[in-house]
Amino acid sequence: MSPSGHRNDHPGALAPLRGFPQEVVDRPLAGFARDYADGHATGRHSHARAQLLYATAGVMRIATDTMAHVVPPGRALWVPANMPHSVTMQGEVAMRALFLRADAAAAGPPASAVMGVSALLRALVLAACEEPLEWDPAGRAGHVAALILDEIARAPALPLGVPALHDPRLARLAAALQANPASPLTVEAWAERSGASPRTLARLFQRETGMSFGRWRQLLRLSEAAALLARGVAPARAAAAVGYASAPAFGAAFRAAFGVTPGAASSGPLDSA
Repeated sequence: MSPSGHRNDHPGALAPLRGFPQEVVDRPLAGFARDYADGHATGRHSHARAQLLYATAGVMRIATDTMAHVVPPGRALWVPANMPHSVTMQGEVAMRALFLRADAAAAGPPASAVMGVSALLRALVLAACEEPLEWDPAGRAGHVAALILDEIARAPALPLGVPALHDPRLARLAAALQANPASPLTVEAWAERSGASPRTLARLFQRETGMSFGRWRQLLRLSEAAALLARGVAPARAAAAVGYASAPAFGAAFRAAFGVTPGAASSGPLDSA
């Protein structure tokens, strides 16, 4: 597929995709607007410039070599330059993204991260996407770009994602839990299914993620719950869908992670307390 279709499927291909004018225009940042169908997958690729991937509708599932991110509408993912990643669309996705030149990218974090998007940053991203590629640095677009960089620098990071698992036994476990985050199976039960001892599985989790199986599963469940809430699922149904039998327990865990209640998250963008 052509670069404009976001594919780079050659085995092991990591070279940045070419053909995006946003990659080469001599401006600190450039807007990118495109709508994608449900299920569209970009394949693994990278870009020479950093990106702020934002969608006004639809959920983006973005995998890097180290993290699996869930990005509901109204949130954004920061992707550093030259970082291999793939994007899969869940629902029809209206992407309104930014490409940032190296000097402007200094406003963002050094690693991929899901970021809260303020009402101001949302309006600025949409405004940037309406500007021509070679916008006037001394005009309105120049002020918009400067404000965008300020907002990116202060945007809160959100725990919408989990460390990627590479050991084949852990990868199978991750795929099963992503398909059914409400699964009540314990680490002992997963160990039996994977052909490893519970101690081995626990050691692998710690080595690959720096956290316990329980903590990793909690992050997965909260990420999936946030995606459901953003798509209009009621908090009680979202809690049950990801394995919380108690609504108060789900509410407490969600608020601790995101700084807002599940009800607030279902009606507006997530932000940190």
